[in-house]
Amino acid sequence: MATEAKVDPMHQFTIEPLFGTDHWALGGFNIAFTNSALWMLISAVVLYAFMLGGMKRELVPGRWQMMVESMTGFIENMLSANVGKEGRKYLPYVFSLFMFILFANLLGLLPLGLVGLHPFTFTSHFTATGVLAILSFSIVLVVGFYKHGLHFFSLFVPHGTPLPMIPLIFVIELVSFLVRPFSLGLRLFVAMMAGHVLLEVLSSFVIGGANAGAFFMGLVSIPSFILMVAICALEILVAGIQAYVFALLTSLYINDAEHLH
Repeated sequence: MATEAKVDPMHQFTIEPLFGTDHWALGGFNIAFTNSALWMLISAVVLYAFMLGGMKRELVPGRWQMMVESMTGFIENMLSANVGKEGRKYLPYVFSLFMFILFANLLGLLPLGLVGLHPFTFTSHFTATGVLAILSFSIVLVVGFYKHGLHFFSLFVPHGTPLPMIPLIFVIELVSFLVRPFSLGLRLFVAMMAGHVLLEVLSSFVIGGANAGAFFMGLVSIPSFILMVAICALEILVAGIQAYVFALLTSLYINDAEHLH
């Protein structure tokens, strides 16, 4: 008789302290080194290794160098299209942001753990995606006020707005502007979390059908497993799309700061 196995779809999002750091504290705050922090570090190291391998500047570029140059050119073209020639100075930041999120999303899909640790998708936590969004939003504010001073507030009053409507339009545009970091971080968080929850739910169907006997294995487990494989492929695509969307919206926000309309 097969033992019953239960799958908790939300357990994969649990942040746990590692290496006995659960009692670390600083100023009354817990600063434990967690699985989320570990996979942030791993993503940063993978990004550094990716760039290091493509900076050899060989006369005849190898495949690795061509891959790095292609990704850099891709982000540069996006910035040029959305920001213009001023966008080039933001290339290091937007490229790093794009690649960091992309590697984070892909590493979270690994089927096997590294050094005995289960992969953890920290982009499925709003605290992580929210910080990235606030960082991008802060750059927009700094650039906007540095280049335009108080004239930056004209961003919230579209050209041609009737005078009696200015107070109302200003408030609406200001609220819309302040919601941007929230929506930017929420979009990435929801997309990554939903996909991982769906995979866990389907895995519970696979296990439950197998425990119920051969008939339910063929009726439930096998179709669920096939669907899991298809969704895994879709999740790889979503990982790239969400990284691109985050970088794209960041470039659009930078354009607002560079060019007041």
